[in-house]
Amino acid sequence: MTATSAATLTPALLSVEQVAAILTLHVRTVRNYVRSGSLKATRIGKQYRIGLADLEAFTGRPVASHDERVLSAGGRVEVSSIINMEGVTAALASRITHMLMATANVLRSLEQPVAVSTTYDVQLDRLRVLLAADMKSTRDFLSMISTVLEEPSAHTSV
Repeated sequence: MTATSAATLTPALLSVEQVAAILTLHVRTVRNYVRSGSLKATRIGKQYRIGLADLEAFTGRPVASHDERVLSAGGRVEVSSIINMEGVTAALASRITHMLMATANVLRSLEQPVAVSTTYDVQLDRLRVLLAADMKSTRDFLSMISTVLEEPSAHTSV
């Protein structure tokens, strides 16, 4: 049995805190429902766990917001990265810098928060990039850098 199929066979168990957040009730109120038997729960160690089906039976409706992986309204994830590239020529560093800055300007024009800063050390042939953006933009920036670095012209001198 795979992890995915095991997860689909196992009913979701929610903590008292999660149920309180879903129902917009105080945690103490949910515990009182559990202790009175109004809300079916299982005791695991010192804590109660409420099955998703039991919560839906208690409320009389499907529960949509039980997934902890969902960000709350207005929530976002930002990644801060430091990328060090050694053995980079000044010309290649300039090309990468211009590409990153142009992309950042486009994202800012779309009102996406992004910050890019580059520093080139001539003596060490090292380009350092400081990047702060959402996960998708960070992945896109890293992919662009990787593509430029993997080009045959980036490795051979003419």
